Amino acid sequence: MKRVVVTGMGMINALGHDKESSFKAICDGECGIDMITIFDASLQSVQIAGEVKGFNPETIMHPKEVKKADRFIHFGLKAAQEAMADANLNADIDKDRFGISAAAGIGGLAAIEASSIILETKGPRRISPFFIPSALVNMLGGFVSIEHGLKGPNLSSVTACAAGTHGINEAAKTIMIGGADQMLVVAAESAICGVGIGGFAAMKALSTRNDEPKKASRPFDADRSGFVMGEGAAALVLEEYESAIARGARIYAELIGFGESGDANHITTPAPGGEGAARAMKAAMKMAGQPKVDYINAHGTSTKYNDWYETMATKATFGSAENCPPISSTKGQTGHCLGAAGGIEAIISIMAMRDGIIPPTINYDTPDPDCDLDVVPNVARAAELNVVMSNSFGFGGTNGVVIFRKI
Repeated sequence: MKRVVVTGMGMINALGHDKESSFKAICDGECGIDMITIFDASLQSVQIAGEVKGFNPETIMHPKEVKKADRFIHFGLKAAQEAMADANLNADIDKDRFGISAAAGIGGLAAIEASSIILETKGPRRISPFFIPSALVNMLGGFVSIEHGLKGPNLSSVTACAAGTHGINEAAKTIMIGGADQMLVVAAESAICGVGIGGFAAMKALSTRNDEPKKASRPFDADRSGFVMGEGAAALVLEEYESAIARGARIYAELIGFGESGDANHITTPAPGGEGAARAMKAAMKMAGQPKVDYINAHGTSTKYNDWYETMATKATFGSAENCPPISSTKGQTGHCLGAAGGIEAIISIMAMRDGIIPPTINYDTPDPDCDLDVVPNVARAAELNVVMSNSFGFGGTNGVVIFRKI
């Protein structure tokens, strides 16, 4: 099968509106989690989130077009613009052979919430004709493909918190079997709204540490009490290796392995012992040729069972805690960006490899004996990284793993 490389990247999250500022803030141990300002959360039990602050969608869309797209699409368009510019594509690229792989866990939840309120208070005739197109997950790929004229395969992954990683995998598969020469992966999410926060809070999935928002997300720490919602987007240009070489593209990394699995266990809780996650990690390792992995960007949500079972899955994959590579979770800084998380964290992993630095797991104060891995506590670490792994696990027992290597 054809080789697949990464030639362009872009992202936006609570720590920055581009990949470089975001990554620097992450490595500096900064935290983008704060009190919610997007809506009035005063009646919510959870009042904190990793919001993208100061973003004006009119900088990436015509003002008259903004209302036609939900906030998650705005983020996706921003990240895609950065990735496409970063890839420095030639004018003669065959757009018929350039596809898109979009990803989101929920899509336009805020638009659904707002339109439901309009239905109940003002009646069906007051619902915007742009409601459905702005809320559909696949319209993320629709808007982006229209803007960039991408006429190849137009795919969408909607697999909860594994969606971003699955979007990368689907794009890679398409290139590997010759379905496209380039694929733009765009993973985006913006579910910080009343029903989004309220829904996750009702499940007892979120941290209620409202008095200390920057300490609320604490992956692998013994005092973790739930995840913190984040939002944002990531975009990666994946390209067939020979095509990239022929046009003299800058290659960030090669995608050498991916793995996918299902838990078939519970709608929200991972399979006991992280068995499903371990199968995805092992499948990625097998495809990659059993390389020496130098760093893992963990799913690391800061929930009791995810962090515990991900630790077990990692040890099952690499044999023992001593044999496991350093692993860190950057969700303590960005919040959990749901369907966008896999894309954001894949970019973080690639940039870590590029710069030779492992991002820290912040807020790690009290070691959990059940999470006995090297989690790179609190301070980034210089290291030579040649192979990196990124994990994503979602509700419904859906798991995705990607492995990149330096070229």
